[in-house]
Amino acid sequence: MRLSWLIVAAAACLVVCTAAATPYVPNDDRIVLERLPEKTDPSLKLMRPLRARLAAEPGNLDIAASFARRAIDAARELGDPRYLGQAQAALTPWWTEADPPTAALLLRATVKQSQHDFSGALRDLDRLVAREPTNAQARLTRATVLTVQGRYADARQDCAALAQRTSPLVVATCLAAPSSLSGDDAGAYATLTQQLRVARDDVAIRVWSLTLAAEIAARRGDAENAQRRFAEALVLDRDDAYLKAAYADFLLEQRRPEVALPLLGTDIRNDSILLRIALAEQALPGAAEAFRMHRADLAARFEAAHRRGDFLHQREEARFRLFIENDAQGALALARQNWSVQREPADLLILAQAARATRDASVLQTVRDWLVASGLHDATVAAVMEAT
Repeated sequence: MRLSWLIVAAAACLVVCTAAATPYVPNDDRIVLERLPEKTDPSLKLMRPLRARLAAEPGNLDIAASFARRAIDAARELGDPRYLGQAQAALTPWWTEADPPTAALLLRATVKQSQHDFSGALRDLDRLVAREPTNAQARLTRATVLTVQGRYADARQDCAALAQRTSPLVVATCLAAPSSLSGDDAGAYATLTQQLRVARDDVAIRVWSLTLAAEIAARRGDAENAQRRFAEALVLDRDDAYLKAAYADFLLEQRRPEVALPLLGTDIRNDSILLRIALAEQALPGAAEAFRMHRADLAARFEAAHRRGDFLHQREEARFRLFIENDAQGALALARQNWSVQREPADLLILAQAARATRDASVLQTVRDWLVASGLHDATVAAVMEAT
């Protein structure tokens, strides 16, 4: 999600891999394999001079931090994990330090979060908050990680600590995430929408807040308000990858693939976007040829990720296995592994769907236990469980 640096770590991570299954070696040096985004995207051209300065002064934290921030933004905007690697490389002098400077510690935690090393990210964030209890970004980033892990009470404490340190809309959005997942979806939605009516925050923050409001409404089974909030966010930013993926999921659940497909566009560098394109095409008879091509592309990308030892996208691969490849057992294995790392509603949903498809009573009980323990209200998950 395209957010200001204050809240960039709070965005859901859609970093993806794009390698093909079999390397292609051209037989002509004139063949162009890829046009790097830094050559064509004006916002990424800023990385080139920063990279040159960093090469000359690798121990300069100001330069390294500027480059790492831009690289993290690029990874999320483009869905390209190579930029995360570049961010980590820029932080090499401080990557293994026990007590690095604040800027390096925060960036290191952000990269770890993006790589789904949530335990490592929390260690860095705990150290940073102990050092600087008023550091708003550290609190917000930690609240995000804690929410992903299902530690909602702890996340709310960090969100509450943001009061008087950032805008009321940021505080309300931070609080709405864990509160809406732990039994207070109605209150979280009401507070968030009230703040949206009066707030004058910048576009990036409003997109973040509107998208979360839409997701809460969708979980509550309020399709009308979910549709309205998604549409409002889309007016503000049609390029936000997280927004497009979340909106597409809503439309696919509503059996509206003909609306989801044009929303997603044609940029298939992002695996999460490509997965939803394929799911929409699968439901449209006139898109059969494109579906076959995108199905093969996704299979190749997941296989390449396995060879690299990259297991960041188990949720997406589980959906691919279950709904496109009809491999329910493979989907369940991936969904269970994914659930051991992160526990967002989408993770619970694919776990429930795969367990239902395989009639795995033990995993279905895990889903029921989580719903009771957390207080989560999710109409889609509930419908899956009622059908078992």
